[in-house]
Amino acid sequence: MPPVQQLHRWDVTPKEAIDIQQRLRSKVVVAPLAGDVQYVAGCDISFDKGSDVVYAGVVVLKLPEFIEVGQSTAITRVKFPYIPGLLSFRESPPLLEAWEKLSVEPDLVMIDGQGYAHPRRFGIASHFGMLVDRPTVGCAKTLLIGKFEEPEIKAGCSSPLMDGEEVIGAAVRTQDGVNPVFVSIGHRINLESAIEVVMRCTMDHRIPEPTRQAHLLVNALRRGEEPKSLQPGHQESLF
Repeated sequence: MPPVQQLHRWDVTPKEAIDIQQRLRSKVVVAPLAGDVQYVAGCDISFDKGSDVVYAGVVVLKLPEFIEVGQSTAITRVKFPYIPGLLSFRESPPLLEAWEKLSVEPDLVMIDGQGYAHPRRFGIASHFGMLVDRPTVGCAKTLLIGKFEEPEIKAGCSSPLMDGEEVIGAAVRTQDGVNPVFVSIGHRINLESAIEVVMRCTMDHRIPEPTRQAHLLVNALRRGEEPKSLQPGHQESLF
């Protein structure tokens, strides 16, 4: 794997973390996705409430077959407090630890979290995307900021996620009639491409397969189960 970008130190105060977000957000690249996307990495973390132990995981799938070609995990202790809007400073270091163990290079990264749809326009998808220098999409299950009108009920329909007069993302219906997910750009991608990638990565669940399988992986890790290949046919689903 290419080395992770050293953008800043991690032993920072909340105020310093905000300053870093405000400094780096102007460096996010917004552009149509260049080149073919064949390998997509899904990233997620899990933890027990009240514990500082975090379980991080990355799963790489080959499109369009959704074949798992890579998987890595890390168990570590977080060193940054839980502060809404600054979760990247708590969650990125464990994810980077897992990322550096990968044996396959993903073309694109999908994060279970926000990118541009963030109060300072620099959520974990943007931050992590800059750190690993990969096209990155934020695909969150819950809304952090903004307002939207419900998309039409059919899969693939979307509506703009607005913060005032600014479009910061999209509410995307991944399956007929299910609640939408919230998609935003992370880095080296635009919103249209991000929505397209999310739909390409969706099978029979509300959550796209890369982050769904990463979610299953880290929860199994937290429960102390042996890592296993989580293929699309796996029956366990929390969504």
